[in-house]
Amino acid sequence: MRPLHRAPMTALVTLALAASLICAVVLQVGQPRSSTIAAPSQKSVVESAQDDASTVPTPTVPSALPPLPTPAAPPPPPPPPKPRPKPVKAKGAPCWSTADACVKLSSNQAWLIRDGKAVYGPVKITHGRKGWLTPSGSFKVSFKNADHKSSLFDDAPMPNSVFFNGGIAFHQGSLSSLSHGCIHLSSSASERFFGALSVGDVVQVVR
Repeated sequence: MRPLHRAPMTALVTLALAASLICAVVLQVGQPRSSTIAAPSQKSVVESAQDDASTVPTPTVPSALPPLPTPAAPPPPPPPPKPRPKPVKAKGAPCWSTADACVKLSSNQAWLIRDGKAVYGPVKITHGRKGWLTPSGSFKVSFKNADHKSSLFDDAPMPNSVFFNGGIAFHQGSLSSLSHGCIHLSSSASERFFGALSVGDVVQVVR
């Protein structure tokens, strides 16, 4: 014979177990949980902020700006040019002391000058004829040719030529007939003039 009321007893036991589980859960939820992580105190937060601030470099502010550089003084003006010395006559010749050779057409004479003094001459010359007059003035020696020949007058020889005014030159030539503008010298005088004068030297011709 089966026992009566077994099924209701089983149900009651199940309900009792469920109720006890629910109570345990409610009690656990209701109790405050202890946190394992301690909240930082206000003091530790302030100290940490102070430590961080101490590691930030403080910008250096100069106490005063450096002085501006003093502008350089302007250079002094250049000295005025020295006045040119007044020209003076050469000693022993009718030309200026700055000339290196001197020719006087009216007296048919020539000189060599050094340092304002005649060092050779006067020597006899002849000069340009009518239509080929020798011009007066100051000139400079342009070139020299010991064996020059005329390109205008049938290759006429012009030994010891010293050119100072275009085609006009000192050279060896006749002292009895007039030239086509050149200054004729004796053989010895032409050699002396050729040796003494250089390119750039001053030749002065006066009337």
